[in-house]
Amino acid sequence: MDSDGTRDARGTHANPVPRPAGPHDVPAVPPRPAAPPGVPPVPDGSPFLAWLRAPRPEAAPGVWRFGYRPRPEEEPERIPTRQLLSGALIAFLVGWLVWSLLWNGYLGGWWVLPLELFTPESWRQGNDRVGNAVLWYSYYVVIAVAIMLVVGRLGRWGEVWRRFGPPAWRPVTAIAEPPPAPEQDPAEWPQLRAAGAGDAAERLAAEARAGLMRDVDHARISRAWQGVHSGRHSLATFRDAVVKHGAAACPHPSGARDLPTRLARHDLVTGQVRLGTTADDPRNPYHYRGAGLALGPDLLGTSLLAVGPAGSGKTGGIVRPLAESLCLHALAGRASVVVVGAAGAGIGPADAYDVVVRIAHPDSVYDLDLYGGTTDPDEAAAVLAEALVGDLADPHPGSDSRRSTTVLAQLLGPFRAVHDRFPSVPELRQLLDGAPGALAALRKALHDTGHDSLIRELDARERQMAHPGDVGTVLADRLALLDRPAFAGFFDTSGQSRPFSLKALDHPVRVRIDLPERGHADASRILARLVLAQFTASVVVREDRSLFACLLLDDATGVVTPEAVRGIQRLRSVNAGVVVTLRTLDDVPRPLRGPLLGATGCRMALSGLTPWDGQDFAEVWGKEWTETRDVTDRQIIAETPAGKAVHVLRRVITGKAPTARAVTVRQVERERWSASELAHAVPPGHAVLSLTTVKGEHAPPLLVDLRG
Repeated sequence: MDSDGTRDARGTHANPVPRPAGPHDVPAVPPRPAAPPGVPPVPDGSPFLAWLRAPRPEAAPGVWRFGYRPRPEEEPERIPTRQLLSGALIAFLVGWLVWSLLWNGYLGGWWVLPLELFTPESWRQGNDRVGNAVLWYSYYVVIAVAIMLVVGRLGRWGEVWRRFGPPAWRPVTAIAEPPPAPEQDPAEWPQLRAAGAGDAAERLAAEARAGLMRDVDHARISRAWQGVHSGRHSLATFRDAVVKHGAAACPHPSGARDLPTRLARHDLVTGQVRLGTTADDPRNPYHYRGAGLALGPDLLGTSLLAVGPAGSGKTGGIVRPLAESLCLHALAGRASVVVVGAAGAGIGPADAYDVVVRIAHPDSVYDLDLYGGTTDPDEAAAVLAEALVGDLADPHPGSDSRRSTTVLAQLLGPFRAVHDRFPSVPELRQLLDGAPGALAALRKALHDTGHDSLIRELDARERQMAHPGDVGTVLADRLALLDRPAFAGFFDTSGQSRPFSLKALDHPVRVRIDLPERGHADASRILARLVLAQFTASVVVREDRSLFACLLLDDATGVVTPEAVRGIQRLRSVNAGVVVTLRTLDDVPRPLRGPLLGATGCRMALSGLTPWDGQDFAEVWGKEWTETRDVTDRQIIAETPAGKAVHVLRRVITGKAPTARAVTVRQVERERWSASELAHAVPPGHAVLSLTTVKGEHAPPLLVDLRG
């Protein structure tokens, strides 16, 4: 039976992780219920059908598209209520005055000229009194209607009716749209019918109507159908699996069809998860105001950086919903996700993941592969060096941080050649410390196994150890943080444990890694850098890049290094991304703050930010041209006695001197969000977020209510 790659010794299986969700004749797990556990079927399936048929119009980046109603790009001019009502009343009085003047003949007889031109005189002055009355009163009605149309347009009576009339009294109700035609109904699977798989489409449509299908089932089968289109699966295999298993076809290797619990709102048709609501604030573009704010793989593919103090909502408002969404995508065969956080941080229940690595916890079922599942000593040395001393490397251009990689490669290569595995943490520490017994034993083993050419690596290592400032001492000191009793059962390389490798991201796997933050803060930072380095190295060499890979780092303090920034910059082109949260940008070396903000396409500043952090965000968000109005009040000086008397009377009534107002309108360049505004004007529970999609579309900084 296929394993998930964590129960087998390294190198003893062809496929090291769970297989992707593709068509199968028989599920790869024991039989399961027709519906996810805890989610009973809906008798008529109407909620699912309503969800599937709901409109999802195209929208700007970050807009929650489910049921979205587009708004104009620019805010329509809204007349103040007092001005609107007074204008309507004045227009009515003017219209009444004009009608009175016409009716009483004060304007002469010119207004009856059209009637005289287009009707014969016998109609107007004949003996038929009834006909004459009908003609004249009909003409009066036409004139009255014309006057009403003119003054109604001038007085904006239509706006008054919409704002204060019966249309404003009735509550806004959604208009029930008619069901779509069968060839356009997604619940009828028209794409399958067009390809000749009508029996499979009928089985899926019947299960949808019966309430046996959920959003994950629809997304998973749609993903498998994409595999048929791309040639990864055959149509016959797909059709047979769907006809046999219905909505349970093409299962995820875990057999799960939903998560145990959901806290956020998800839409798997668009791939979005809703995080909040864009505030109705003048600083937000009008077409964003009041719209839901959502993220999906199209935005996470450019990576996300969220900065805010403790308690600002980074974990509960950002990391947890995103982790939940990506786990649903993994169940649908669309994504693989790795969530890294401190133990007990609240990043999701264990049964929502396929693999849970609880480092330093004696009950952990899985272990973490220290070398990332690679068999190349140079690659393993580069990743491990980044984890151990990446934060100590000089972030300035031109620095040489390859010495650590060279030192590790000089030891890992010979050790693997002799033992067909990499050294454990205690063994590698002894080699880095230059213990005579360990180096002598390795030298003898190389000679006995015929690897004399690798002895030169040990000779070079011993020569470097004799020089002051050897980086091997630093590596040994850092590695000592992992050579503690709490980690004695972890990072095993003998094949006796169940190591998880980030090479697994070729498949739709859900992984949670709990770091021992309490009591082992420095070791946790090393492990977080290790996971990030392994992630950026693994996703670049994936074969199937149609699977979105994402790493979520909850609290990346001490994790951002020069190599990490370069790795993040490469992720957009390989359909991968990272989500990084920080309490403050001070946790990042000053020379790396600008490159980090530039490498991430989505940037979020939460409430409670310091002005110093706000300054970095203000610089990266830049400036924009805006229209300003300068109003100047100039006191009016009366020259005549009558004018002076009027001014005195006006001052007595209003309490202010008569003034003349001058308004100057000009275009100025101002910061989109200043450091002071980010530090003091963002309400609690809110954040300012800018977005960029993988296609290059972008949204300006938006004030978002994360509680909405």
